[in-house]
Amino acid sequence: MYKRISGYRSLSKKILTVVAIFALLCLLITSCAPSKQRISIATGGTGGTYYPYGGAMASIINKYVSNLDASAEVTGASVENSRLIESNESHLALVMDDVVYHALHGEGAFDHEIELRTLVEMYPHFFHIVVHEGSAIQSIEDLEGTKISVGAPGSGTETMSQQVLEALGLTYDKFDVFRLSFTENTEGLRDRVIDAGIWSVGPPTASIMDLATTHDIRIINFTDEQLAAVQEKYPYYLTMKLDAGTYQGVEEELIAPSVWNSVVVGKDMPEEQAYEIVKALFDHKDELEQVYVGASWTTPENTIDYAIAPLHPGAIRYFKEIGLEIPDKLIPPEME
Repeated sequence: MYKRISGYRSLSKKILTVVAIFALLCLLITSCAPSKQRISIATGGTGGTYYPYGGAMASIINKYVSNLDASAEVTGASVENSRLIESNESHLALVMDDVVYHALHGEGAFDHEIELRTLVEMYPHFFHIVVHEGSAIQSIEDLEGTKISVGAPGSGTETMSQQVLEALGLTYDKFDVFRLSFTENTEGLRDRVIDAGIWSVGPPTASIMDLATTHDIRIINFTDEQLAAVQEKYPYYLTMKLDAGTYQGVEEELIAPSVWNSVVVGKDMPEEQAYEIVKALFDHKDELEQVYVGASWTTPENTIDYAIAPLHPGAIRYFKEIGLEIPDKLIPPEME
């Protein structure tokens, strides 16, 4: 009996020793495994296109760039996003290109220059001025004396609203200014708190689609003369047509100013990291398009054609790898 108990105890000790060694090995393997760097993608509000686009970007990065853990963050959009890059609170940011221009030159909302670098040009924004179908507002001129939401504070929409309207003689002192997010625009129009809401956003956008399902809406058209006046003063604004039927009940083709949007980073992002992100985004662009149809505009060629900020060296490496020529104006100072 004694010997059997002794043998059992001896066996138990061996088993415990093996288990302890195994647990220690697991702990060592886990502690030695490379940790992932967490990166933040500054997007916009939930009612626009930046947030879902940024979320799809994060998903692609997490699946195909092994050492990164990306997350999309809700922000005040373009102006705030540029500052988040400068302060290193965000690693990637989605920014309208007029705001990119202002940040690079220390103009508009910026009192000093911010060094931004382009990874990708995403898609163009259409300048939507949305009113109720029965509104007396039929043209840009009719906006004078009304209540207009020009976009959330610190957003690219507000920047574009102020510039486009001022180019057409509508300064802020000629109407009641509301600074609302896209979701708040929808609520403000539903409750008739505002007469018109402005969205600078890639079409179609969820918040306008949502409004159009419950209320008859109209989107204000621009004349050729108005477009020319805007572009003469702000040459980074382009012209874009919006197909009839893009939004429920809006059955005419529309034309309005537009501006492209960039994924930008700071100049200090490591080249290899930028290269891997750009490669993953273009290799798996179909996953972006599954989330937002406008991502069909996201191409290497459009990035070369429309980028405002110099390209990041990692992006240049990718574009050269696929055979694209890089214009001198997009070569950053650190590569000259």
